[in-house]
Amino acid sequence: MYSERPARLPHVIAWQSLTPPGHHASRILPDGCMDLIWHDGRVFVAGPDTTAQVSESSGGGQLFGLRFAAGTGPQVVGSPADEFTDRQVPLDQLWSPADVRRIAESSSPGEALTEAALMRWREPDPALVEVAARARAGWTVDAIAERLGLSARQLQRRVRTGFGYGPKHLIRILRFQRAVRLARAGTSFAEASAIAGYADQAHLSRDTRALAGVPMGSLVHVGP
Repeated sequence: MYSERPARLPHVIAWQSLTPPGHHASRILPDGCMDLIWHDGRVFVAGPDTTAQVSESSGGGQLFGLRFAAGTGPQVVGSPADEFTDRQVPLDQLWSPADVRRIAESSSPGEALTEAALMRWREPDPALVEVAARARAGWTVDAIAERLGLSARQLQRRVRTGFGYGPKHLIRILRFQRAVRLARAGTSFAEASAIAGYADQAHLSRDTRALAGVPMGSLVHVGP
């Protein structure tokens, strides 16, 4: 069972997941975000994924997390996002063991994660917030760079630091995420591909295979 809600921080989602007993596999789609996660007493950073990750578990378990969008994760964690791309890193490698222990042993892990993030919070970089907004709207890399008054190289560096990969891949992932949301809401695949900005349904199909590892039909009947 999975649920999420807006956190007490801008651009951040608080989520939790309860895995029932037995063996389970879940497909985690790339979303351009970093997560701070408590899993049965273990606390770690899940970096931005370039493609879907399949998580397997046996037996029941609880997870609580904060999902940081718009490039807000690095300022809380204390390191650039591209140091965590496609990686999971124990939080005690980044923060003091005492601080991490307080989260790990908390009877309210979700609240403990939020309080820790609040203590380290700084206002988001407006440029990264705008990059995320323009990328979701389907702007090209050149258009985003021009909007921000940055060279292509400067934009590449800023986006890699904030999101874990370059602007072209970020745009691709956010376009894919939009198509998945539309399809899960009941929009036909052809219409979802057009609304999300794909050239055609075949283009969406290729991107889905590349980013998720399965066809769109396998994604629309499952949760995040």
